[in-house]
Amino acid sequence: MSTRYPFTAVVGMDDLRLALLLNAVSPAVGGVLVRGEKGTAKSTAVRALADLLPEVAVVAGCRFSCDPAAPDPECPDGPHESGPGTARAARMVELPVGASEDRLVGALDIERALGEGVKSFEPGLLADAHRGILYVDEVNLLHDHLIDLLLDAAAMGSSYVEREGVSVRHAARFLLVGTMNPEEGELRPQLLDRFGLTVEVAASREPEQRVEVVRRRLAYDDDPAGFAARWADDEGALRQRIVAARELLPSVGLGDAVLLQIAATCAAFEVDGMRADIVMARTATALAAWAGRTEVTSEDVRQAALLALPHRRRRNPFDAPGLDQDKLDETLEQFKDEDDDPDPGPEGPGGGGGGGVPPQGDSPEDPAESPESPDAPESSDASDDSGSMEPPASPAPSGPGERAAVKAAEPFRTKMLSVPGLGEGAAGRRSRARTDHGRTTGSRRPQGALTKLHLAATVQAAAPHQRARGRSGRGLVVRRDDLRQATREGREGNLVLFVVDASGSMAARQRMSAVKGAVLSLLLDAYQRRDKVGLITFRGKDAELALPPTSSVDAAAARLESLPTGGRTPLAAGLLKAHDVLRVERLRDPSRRPLLVVVTDGRATGGPEPVALGARAARLHAGEGTASVVVDCESGMVRLGLAGELARELGGTVVTLDELRADSIAGLVKDATGTSRRAA
Repeated sequence: MSTRYPFTAVVGMDDLRLALLLNAVSPAVGGVLVRGEKGTAKSTAVRALADLLPEVAVVAGCRFSCDPAAPDPECPDGPHESGPGTARAARMVELPVGASEDRLVGALDIERALGEGVKSFEPGLLADAHRGILYVDEVNLLHDHLIDLLLDAAAMGSSYVEREGVSVRHAARFLLVGTMNPEEGELRPQLLDRFGLTVEVAASREPEQRVEVVRRRLAYDDDPAGFAARWADDEGALRQRIVAARELLPSVGLGDAVLLQIAATCAAFEVDGMRADIVMARTATALAAWAGRTEVTSEDVRQAALLALPHRRRRNPFDAPGLDQDKLDETLEQFKDEDDDPDPGPEGPGGGGGGGVPPQGDSPEDPAESPESPDAPESSDASDDSGSMEPPASPAPSGPGERAAVKAAEPFRTKMLSVPGLGEGAAGRRSRARTDHGRTTGSRRPQGALTKLHLAATVQAAAPHQRARGRSGRGLVVRRDDLRQATREGREGNLVLFVVDASGSMAARQRMSAVKGAVLSLLLDAYQRRDKVGLITFRGKDAELALPPTSSVDAAAARLESLPTGGRTPLAAGLLKAHDVLRVERLRDPSRRPLLVVVTDGRATGGPEPVALGARAARLHAGEGTASVVVDCESGMVRLGLAGELARELGGTVVTLDELRADSIAGLVKDATGTSRRAA
């Protein structure tokens, strides 16, 4: 087994380390979501935590880690007799992004279940993680059906495997820790709320801090065992402090005045539901125990709010997580108990008071980073965010006739746009596809392991052979060749590539604001339907790939907000750029079908024969069968209908801005080649 990087050798990242340690003290806090850019050592810090957790007592031979003091009466390996059990280290189980459902929840032997009535069950990762840590790197890229299973297990503390009337249940209580890069897409709100705490990490720009990170990382890479040995005393001291805090935790008091502050804070920031209140209460209690106190203070409540609320106050996907600290302080002051004692109490080893910080060995003022990369956060406090997402500064106009960016109009709910036919792409909510989940449409012989049994087809295949197989009892004699896999139809996510006209013909401020609002609405729809998105803009002399295809609609919205307008209309350049992007994406992800959304008034200017060139570029997409929609932005009493001509060349559909609204009385857009307003 390889030697992990020591937790106490991680440089800086105080908020991340504190959040992890609070969960080690009180697993009921509910886990940690670590948000940050690539190369900030999120994974290294999380993996280092596992070595600090106290050992757990388990029933000998139980594959489901039952507690000998209170064994699970429904354990598949039970019933268990009372006894002392055996001690082992707490596990940290990693869930790969591409894991299958059977790998996560376990698998039943369907052939034995049908033929012998025996529940032969192979445990999955949820069973392995029971009473330990379940770590999901790049949790925002996890497939929807796996997220649903995680939500169920996190909510109920148990996992159920149901296969055609045969069921197995086992306990699955674990500390959920996830890391993600927001640039690659956001989490569903349901899963986001399941994480007790969240922490933002960012790379430091201080040379001294980066030097210390590199120095320690190189020392670890040269001699992992020797490096870990130099930090063994600090690791031991921190481990003892966790044990002491766990023992103190039941004695920590949570007074009515503190509970009132917690409730008032959650109400002030308009978080949904009551989970935030409960998580804040548990976090504040853990903070007090970590500091060696038996009473929770207002400072504990403040620190708990900074860790527990930022990811819960997001009102839509384009809101950045964070809290307004001034508003937080005002709320706490308004409901502060006059008798609240600000005395931080006794300090534990390496820090204390109101949350404290973990020990840093010989470098109490070490730079703020961790070892996995020479990047370090100056302050990863989630509270540094003001609570509102500020778009990038608008670039100044760079040419004659060019205008600065205008703000987008309010987004609205759009009509359903989908790719025709039946795909096989990643699970999502846009277009019809063959999927592992959804309504059953037929059966086939399994290719590899059987995952979804089609019971009727299996029985039908086995029935003619029962006499030849010597059936004598009530059970059905089933062979491997009889098994049939259910084929199912659900929804897939698509690649929605926006090609936005930012030329002078679109530059009227009110008009461009409406156009941006429409694109923003489509981006919000893409977020909800689990699509990848890309953004191409064209104006002046050329087209630009403003955002390569990504799962982060936040990034697309920010690029759109700062988009200036003006200049000529190189329509052909925009369509050719889209053709190049789609060609590359087909090689990278051939199963994900594209949907081209062209937002323009259809005009083409600049260069020789711009209209003919635009039509020729459009026919390239039509020849490859790319589904497309043209959003007609032309306004006024006199309309030329050029967007309709473009849609005809693309072989797609044209809709106006008004028709794009879901509440519009105009024709319904069923799919990209559907029955809305088609160019004739």
